[in-house]
Amino acid sequence: MQLKYRSKAGSFESSDILIIVEPAEEKTGRDIKINSAVMLQFGESIEKAITDVLNKYQIDDIRLIAQDKGALIPTISARAETAIKRSLGIQEGTL
Repeated sequence: MQLKYRSKAGSFESSDILIIVEPAEEKTGRDIKINSAVMLQFGESIEKAITDVLNKYQIDDIRLIAQDKGALIPTISARAETAIKRSLGIQEGTL
């Protein structure tokens, strides 16, 4: 699927993550930047959670920035999915 809009989900609050996504030109791939205080311990898990959501929606061309403040994996997945749904124009369940 191809993203349509720049969108975001989450916050800078403690135990949350802010995820910003925007469309990238076709065939440019995934540009994922993650900033987290716990990157050394949980960086692979954070990246896997985000990548799993991108794979679920078959998103290949995207720019994604994640600013983590200690979010748990289910929160990371939910924020990524919400940002992607908003970008695709799928509004149900995203407020």
